Amino acid sequence: MWYSYAVVRVVPRVERGEFLNAGVVLFSPEQDFLGARFEVDTERLRSLAPDVDLAAVERHLATFQAICAGEPAGGPIAALPKPERFHWLVAPRSTIIQTSPVHVGRSQDLNSALEDLLAEFVTLPGGVSAHAAGT
Repeated sequence: MWYSYAVVRVVPRVERGEFLNAGVVLFSPEQDFLGARFEVDTERLRSLAPDVDLAAVERHLATFQAICAGEPAGGPIAALPKPERFHWLVAPRSTIIQTSPVHVGRSQDLNSALEDLLAEFVTLPGGVSAHAAGT
């Protein structure tokens, strides 16, 4: 089955344009699937911006996750149908949480695809992040 995905990035100082890949969001209308996984390497993030507000980053990512999951904590956007939520989440923005352009892939197991994308674009080889947040 086909899916669309984007890499979720933390941009601690938007004016500098530097970012750290922190997660992946994946959507498949064919399977009515919308999921996200995050893994934030706080040490690497602090190397980009020593004064980054980690609590704010975690709050923003939690809101992103709540919107993705359709939870009330995601506000009114979380009540939208999955295709609209995905398009809202991946829309270009100038905030601390941004996404890459949308790409496509194909897999029979979307949860595995989400984990594979996280490993490919976010997790450092052989490393374990300092913080991981759920599906």
